[in-house]
Amino acid sequence: MNAPALPASDPVPRRLRAAVADERLPALVVDLDAVDANAEDMLRRAGGTPIRVASKSLRIPELIKHVLAKPGFQGVLAYTLPEALMLHAEGISDDILVAYPTADDAALAELAADADARAAIAIMVDSAEQLPAVARHASEDAPLRVCLDVDASWRPAPGVHVGTLRSPTHSPRQAADLARAVDSTPGLRVIGVMMYEGHIAGVGDAGTGPRDAAIRLMQKLARKELATRRAKVVAAVEAVVGPLELVNGGGTGSLESTCAEPAVTEAAAGSGFVAPTLFDNYRAFTLRPASWFVLPVVRRPKKNTVTVAGGGRIASGPAGRDRLPSPVFPAGLTYAPDEGPGEVQTPLTGDAAHTLRIGAPVWFRHTKAGETAEHANTAIVVSDGAIVGRWATYRGKGLIYS
Repeated sequence: MNAPALPASDPVPRRLRAAVADERLPALVVDLDAVDANAEDMLRRAGGTPIRVASKSLRIPELIKHVLAKPGFQGVLAYTLPEALMLHAEGISDDILVAYPTADDAALAELAADADARAAIAIMVDSAEQLPAVARHASEDAPLRVCLDVDASWRPAPGVHVGTLRSPTHSPRQAADLARAVDSTPGLRVIGVMMYEGHIAGVGDAGTGPRDAAIRLMQKLARKELATRRAKVVAAVEAVVGPLELVNGGGTGSLESTCAEPAVTEAAAGSGFVAPTLFDNYRAFTLRPASWFVLPVVRRPKKNTVTVAGGGRIASGPAGRDRLPSPVFPAGLTYAPDEGPGEVQTPLTGDAAHTLRIGAPVWFRHTKAGETAEHANTAIVVSDGAIVGRWATYRGKGLIYS
């Protein structure tokens, strides 16, 4: 039940450990220098195409503001409409695309009642079935901006679906039909198309085994198919509604290929800023870990075992080893095979356990970006070896994310 292998470099820089040595635990720590280095590499890989910041991978408003201040990053890709309204109200962005459809009646009413928010925020639809719930809040005097979520999955044969289960709209004709349905609904206006290629952007390709070779072949074929179909989707939608404001695609793992498509006007990325362990396994880039949670040792049940408080921060997705947080410092700690990371305690075994006193910190990396912020009210932000901020997370601001 051990977590996946980690890069061979120092898993937690000494300067970072020293900066937070006297902090109360548990803690969420962000290395701003690593965030900045990762951001620069993402811009290089995008090759001049603007990157929209995927807020779900950060969930710290001040951190979102920090990366948005860098030239090349433009707008926010939010998850929920309440989140988008909060980010707009706090002045973090006036260009927010809500990545997923919403059925939040109160948030839709709030959006419709605020002219500035309506101009800044675009909501997502992927089916005509969603339109009545959205349209009852819209009017010709208070129109809502709408983006179409078109499925980017690869379907090489009947019944074969490679990619995330998202939109039912897949073909250029289906996209045109959806655009027509939105365009004919009073108070709704199509402004863009989003196609997220999770099977390319979110699946690592750096291994050497047969499965890894199969992943690389799948991604090569899927990229070619998607580039052709995305261009046709955009052309079909524009034939119905006219020129679009945006065509959004990609993610941290596919910036090169997505941004090379002429039809794409912007990419979206977020995990690349903080580098969770799921992004350790890519051939095209190497990220610097920039986010950790730190838990205190609270007991020693056996000579070679210590137990930390909490720890059960299992990542979303299919259950498996690759969803476990990784204890990275001190090196050499592994999960007790019969327990793993637990809600209230996590036993850790290994030679390093002998050296750990009660109260000592154990540093973990999360498997996915953003989710660790759900367990802390504040992130301790470090730069150049010193604490430069204590930034509230969404949880610290009272925003329930899911």
